[in-house]
Amino acid sequence: MISFDKFEIWFVTGSQHLYGPETLKQVERNAAEIAEALSEAMPVKIVPKIVATRSHEIAKVCREADAAEACIGLICWMHTFSPAKMWIAGLSSLNKPFVHLHTQYNREIPWSDIDMDFMNLNQSAHGDREFGFICSRLRLNRKIVVGHWQDRDVRDELGVWVRAAAAVADSRGAKVARFGDNMRDVAVTEGDKVEAQIRFGYEVHGFGVGDLAVRVKAVSDADIKSMVDEYFQAYDVSRLTAKPDDPMIREAARIEVGMRRFLAEGGFKAFTTTFEDLHGLAQLPGLACQRLMADGYGFGAEGDWKTAMLVRSMKVMGAGLQGGTSFMEDYTYHLPENGEALVLGAHMLEVCPSIAGGKPSLELHPLSIGGKDDPARLVFSTRKGAALNATIVDMGNRFRMLVNPVEVVDTPSDLPKLPVARALWRPEPNLKVSATAWILGGGAHHSGFSQSVTVEHLRDFAEMMDVEMLEIDRNTDIRAFKGEIRANEVYYK
Repeated sequence: MISFDKFEIWFVTGSQHLYGPETLKQVERNAAEIAEALSEAMPVKIVPKIVATRSHEIAKVCREADAAEACIGLICWMHTFSPAKMWIAGLSSLNKPFVHLHTQYNREIPWSDIDMDFMNLNQSAHGDREFGFICSRLRLNRKIVVGHWQDRDVRDELGVWVRAAAAVADSRGAKVARFGDNMRDVAVTEGDKVEAQIRFGYEVHGFGVGDLAVRVKAVSDADIKSMVDEYFQAYDVSRLTAKPDDPMIREAARIEVGMRRFLAEGGFKAFTTTFEDLHGLAQLPGLACQRLMADGYGFGAEGDWKTAMLVRSMKVMGAGLQGGTSFMEDYTYHLPENGEALVLGAHMLEVCPSIAGGKPSLELHPLSIGGKDDPARLVFSTRKGAALNATIVDMGNRFRMLVNPVEVVDTPSDLPKLPVARALWRPEPNLKVSATAWILGGGAHHSGFSQSVTVEHLRDFAEMMDVEMLEIDRNTDIRAFKGEIRANEVYYK
């Protein structure tokens, strides 16, 4: 469901006519070589475009970039000095994100051969500073990557930015299906859907659960059998006492097939459910939500459309990388008197198997809320290692993203009476500081949890979307964190 094949980044090089036609030809050759080399290292194709030497050329390529559906952003580099007033018209109208690559073609100075021709050709050191000034003067959000274009760290930084740009492009025009409304009386899952469409580009569409129930009811026995067969082949069923023809297993399959068809036919990339609105469904669609997330859909429980689309964007950013991304909830704490405080994350059923530490177990168990039949679900523990939690909340005058790196650890013992997917983690810098900062920032109890996406991915994404971002990490100090929140209140007002 997630593919970068249709995306491309345009590589635009700055110069001027002062140095003569031969120099410009060399600039074009060098730019094409850099773009080709970067393209081999990036998840999307890097396409060399013009060597920009005049204002109207720059304005034209920016207009073309905005109009090109495949183009998700620009890499801008000044090979020589490029007078920045030429860039004002183009940059002022550009709606696609761009990254400023501060590099130069040559790696080292040829000490014994350097002359003024070499100096005139290789002027990135001050050409990029001229370009940087006009970007700052125009108050433009952009990422700046510094270093030689063949260096691993430069390519890694650009790769992160490219993935964030892909998530931004994926969000523009995306649709979220809400089956039912928000969980009643919950504040943080509410929000301004119109402002979200303005800011993030996605649309939120509400549907009565009856609309889904009609599709579920229409699923054929043959389709149900095919789906159940897939379950029994893909998952550990050693603890499942039910057989493939068990009505609850078949009903889980029926719901999944119906939901898949509804989402596919409507072109949706994310969706929500709520256990308070299941009219027409026999069970909470836990297994369906887990498997749809594994295929790349974003999901939010209790009608949480903001988290649903955040999970989708994080899945786009992390596509093809090691690890997975899931909807998550801070559920309960481990607070030993002498020992390390930990967080047990889970949900009723809906945690994505892309983060599983082993083969998930397919199981049937009662659910103590919702008043429906025993739902099928995948049970597993999350693999150990570095991860993060991220959330987006509506602060009234802006959206705010909070991000907190965590370390997933093993549970001290088995959890035989907790048949849900779960993760146990140690937040940075510790639970006391992390929880204090998260609560001060208004962070939700729902989050996007990822072992593939990094803080830098989300930082680039937030900057492209012009969204406030608060980071909670090993260096967080609560007094300074409060000061950052107060300063942001002034900035955003």
